[in-house]
Amino acid sequence: MKSIEIDRTKLLKDQPGTGHNRWHPDVEPLIDIAPGEELVLEMRDGFGGYVEPGMTSEELMAHADFNSVHAMTGPVWVQGAEPGDLLEVEYLDITTETIGFTAIATGMGFLRDLFTEPYLVHWNIDEGWATSPQIPGVRVPGAPFTGLAGVAPSHAQVRAWTARERDAVARGFSARLPSAAGAVPFKGPAAEEGLRTMPPRENGGNMDMKQMTQGNRLLLPVFVDGALFSAGDGHFAQGDGEVCVSAVETGSTAVVRFRLHKGEATRRNIRVPQVQHDTYGVGTPHAGPERFTATMGLPIRDDGTNDAENLNLAARNALIAMIDVLQERGFTRNQAYVISSVAVDLRVSAVVDLPNVLVSAVLNEAIFG
Repeated sequence: MKSIEIDRTKLLKDQPGTGHNRWHPDVEPLIDIAPGEELVLEMRDGFGGYVEPGMTSEELMAHADFNSVHAMTGPVWVQGAEPGDLLEVEYLDITTETIGFTAIATGMGFLRDLFTEPYLVHWNIDEGWATSPQIPGVRVPGAPFTGLAGVAPSHAQVRAWTARERDAVARGFSARLPSAAGAVPFKGPAAEEGLRTMPPRENGGNMDMKQMTQGNRLLLPVFVDGALFSAGDGHFAQGDGEVCVSAVETGSTAVVRFRLHKGEATRRNIRVPQVQHDTYGVGTPHAGPERFTATMGLPIRDDGTNDAENLNLAARNALIAMIDVLQERGFTRNQAYVISSVAVDLRVSAVVDLPNVLVSAVLNEAIFG
């Protein structure tokens, strides 16, 4: 079985032959794989190895290079892959390291205007659970997956997607635009023009979909010869939404198998990733956890304005209400935000009962034993 091995004691910039942190078709592949072959991918955590055991939140913000996230392992050249094909990536196995972390990073996260100070939680991972002395009384069940997986965009897509993200910034939205600062490769078009890895796009990327666990089949439209598949950002556990910007982050190892469906992306007009899995949920029954508490969010602003059909506002209100619930149970505000990021699922419950759409924040009570 082929593999891409890394030294997790080294940052990607000190071991550049093991991966990259920009999306660009000029990034050279590290290995080639025939359809049907299996491949072992060793991956760094989503912060690229900057977080060390015992590190404080202040040290994280002082020393971490956020221009360097995420450190992806790859690219993988899939033999015979051409634009218009559909690449199937089957996850045969996913394992993680025995330590992890969750960080509230200044200026990032869904509630970044409310949580303006850094906060870092260290997790111990053992026998399928994550626990932390910093959040006593909580144990988070494991469901490992890679938060990031995708294929290379074409040169034309790099230009088009950069233009639309520049336009988004000009309209007041948040986006990290191309920059060679912290880039791997260090120079050339991939560094200067390469797309940052923070958002998901049509090529996949940082999807953070917690259902992409062992057994899932990720379907990706191919945009360049060889597909150039890469993955990273290992998560031991995550709530739907990953609201504080990080899950239980950890290094991971995945065994994947590739299949190639010739011309199927074009024939079926598949332009964005799809995920298939034989079961719904992550280690829970179809309906979700047996014991749960849910808060509801409506698109109503603090001043009473009805911002009809605004799902983002409804999600925000549901999350704030859940943080209030957790604080009532004795957790600090920061602890409650971290718990929400690793163990609370944001779900769209209703979109048709206008003017008020409804988003639920669902807390799995099993985390409290």
